[in-house]
Amino acid sequence: MPQLPRLLERSVPADFLQPLVERVRIPVTSSSSPNLQAAVKQDPWSKSGKYALGWVYFSIILLVFTIAIHLYHWMSDRIRRATYKEEVAKSSAASSPDDDYEMANMPTNNSTHMFFPRHGPIHQQQQREEETFLSFTPLNRLIALLRYFFYRPLPVLRIRRREISFPSPGVIVLVAAALIFVTLYCFIPQPLYYASIQYGSPPVAIRAGMLAVAMMPWIVALSMKANLVTLITGIGHERLNVLHRWGGYICLFLSLIHTIPFYVTPVWDQEGLVVFKSYFQGQSYIYSTGVAALVPLVFLCVHSLPFLRAWMYELFVALHVPVSIVFVGMLLWHCNNYLTSWNYLWATIAIWLTSYMVRLCFLNWTNPWRMSWLIGEEAAVTILPENAVKVTIPSQLKWRPGQYVYLRMPGVSIFENHPFTLASLCSEDFPSEYGEQYRDMVLVFRPFGGFTRKVLNAAIDNGPNHTYRAFIDGPYGGMQRELASFDTVVLFAGGSGITAIVSHLLNLIKKMRDSKAVTKQVHVVWALKRPETMEWFKEELRICREFAPPETVHCQFFITAAKRIGPNGFPLPPPSPSRPVSDLVHGKIDKAFHGIASKRNSALIREEAAGDPEKEKELRRENEDGISALPAPTFLPPPKKAHTRPNKPNKLTIPSLNTNQHNANNKSFDVGFPSTPTMLQKNLMRFAFLPTANKKTGWHTEYGRPDIPFMLKGLEREFGKRTCVFVCGPPSMRVDVQKCVASMQQKVWGGGENGKQEVYLHTENYAI
Repeated sequence: MPQLPRLLERSVPADFLQPLVERVRIPVTSSSSPNLQAAVKQDPWSKSGKYALGWVYFSIILLVFTIAIHLYHWMSDRIRRATYKEEVAKSSAASSPDDDYEMANMPTNNSTHMFFPRHGPIHQQQQREEETFLSFTPLNRLIALLRYFFYRPLPVLRIRRREISFPSPGVIVLVAAALIFVTLYCFIPQPLYYASIQYGSPPVAIRAGMLAVAMMPWIVALSMKANLVTLITGIGHERLNVLHRWGGYICLFLSLIHTIPFYVTPVWDQEGLVVFKSYFQGQSYIYSTGVAALVPLVFLCVHSLPFLRAWMYELFVALHVPVSIVFVGMLLWHCNNYLTSWNYLWATIAIWLTSYMVRLCFLNWTNPWRMSWLIGEEAAVTILPENAVKVTIPSQLKWRPGQYVYLRMPGVSIFENHPFTLASLCSEDFPSEYGEQYRDMVLVFRPFGGFTRKVLNAAIDNGPNHTYRAFIDGPYGGMQRELASFDTVVLFAGGSGITAIVSHLLNLIKKMRDSKAVTKQVHVVWALKRPETMEWFKEELRICREFAPPETVHCQFFITAAKRIGPNGFPLPPPSPSRPVSDLVHGKIDKAFHGIASKRNSALIREEAAGDPEKEKELRRENEDGISALPAPTFLPPPKKAHTRPNKPNKLTIPSLNTNQHNANNKSFDVGFPSTPTMLQKNLMRFAFLPTANKKTGWHTEYGRPDIPFMLKGLEREFGKRTCVFVCGPPSMRVDVQKCVASMQQKVWGGGENGKQEVYLHTENYAI
């Protein structure tokens, strides 16, 4: 650049030594034109880098705000758990006397708490305030007010057969704020154009270009699986990826604003072409570097549109990263180190390379001190009912509940790498047969197309005894908050969405038994098509039922695909959501829960036997002789017309009982309703057939779809001061839960009589 002025003096006349398309520094002298002097004073070239700093400041403000909210919840949750553990320790120490002297002293005046002192009033134990300096009402109400708007989902737009779903209101507000900021920052400062292209590039183009370049480090950071933003905010990269996509769209918007002004005032007008060729020799097209950078950006934004990405996902994964590398390389060529542009591009490359190096620590085959080094883990594939697939991988990796991994199985598909939620708990209570250092990593999924279908076909062809090599990338994601910090936890699952909940449920029950959880009540609602699906996690459900503290875990199962057939052979409308399932479905449920609904806790039997096998057998025989429930009522066989319906392998048919065909001994079961009751009769039957098992054990099964608003409204009466609602299921289920939890925020920011401090919602999305 120092030799450039001398070169220009020899090549072009002095009248053409003016700013050009890429606006290098032009010294202003006494002989400069008044328009050039005014342009340099109004928007000097040397200070044009401030536009890039504007985006940096905007992003840092949002990041600091997110970190502050995350730290507030993290510290308040830890304080709640620590306070609870301290109270448990004190109560256990005060529940028994310190020594034998107090035991022998009969008067209660000498007891630890002096419950009945000889003189004075009875001692009243003061309740400890739960509110700390990190959890106070004004901030809780402000957060609840924001959640009241951000938790509400936007309606789905239906155009003929297509459904267009929008991002969450929080993402829309964040993206709208960024879009408004960059737009105003481009067009409010003046001037937008100069009187002539000879005085320099259009200022509006320079502003947009610097903003677009400044966005690059943030766009790349939000896309990486292992990134600093996830570490300091607790937000998983799968959620940050939404901001990564919208950041790319805004970058394309700024790039178009940067490009269009150069065609509004083209450089080849007003003798600008002579000056351009003096600076840039050998370029056949004036804007070749800009077009070379714009084309890959347009491709990246277009092929990442949701419908195109879902249509050709494998092609998207294969092309996205290589094209991104080409895009960054073209930007380096286009920017040519003007102003501070290369600083942001080198920062982008540094973030990219650092993230990939850190990601090596998340791979199970890159650690030389593990048995899986370079060869991966050994995996077993099992076919479950309903054609589900279970992949068991003994691994030395550690993971938290709710996290997921990317699985690659070269024996099934060499290049495909897909994410799956971990359905097992990494704990010493669940050791692996491989050894003490191993834990069984369990993945359960439904096969549809692509990789999942290939896994099912391989399991069918090779049989259950075949093992596969598994290369794991992860774990990633997980929940930001601890379920153990909430007084009440409500878990909603739809179909295979139970995989995201099982590990959370097991971990929560373990902490509740160890007195490490504040939680008092856990409600699980699982909507599934057929009862055979419960075979997937029969052992986990048995553990939850037998080892959970008494009357703390309540599970409701809803069979949604079962149909009743009337006497005419046509399906009857479903009954009320609260009516119990028929006897036929109960038979399948009992079979699926064989070994779960035990009459006596098997863990207590083993503990009482103290390792003596003979004594344990005797105790189990005594347990079999215990009092059993009354047998179920016997009905006459259903009408033959109910069996004329063609058999379907994936449909559960429940024959309807015709009360008119009962004999005299069964007249007590006739409630006087026809085979197809009216809505009023259904509401009456809701109270007539309340399941007794719900009052006793809290575990019961119902027929139909869950009425989520009705259920949450009833459960809200039992909510503690802090409640967490977790949902993983189809969009309709998530929408119902989001609406209900958003409405519940009124009890927090409205200052209800129960003193609720928080109703937190966590949603998980799945594509099956």
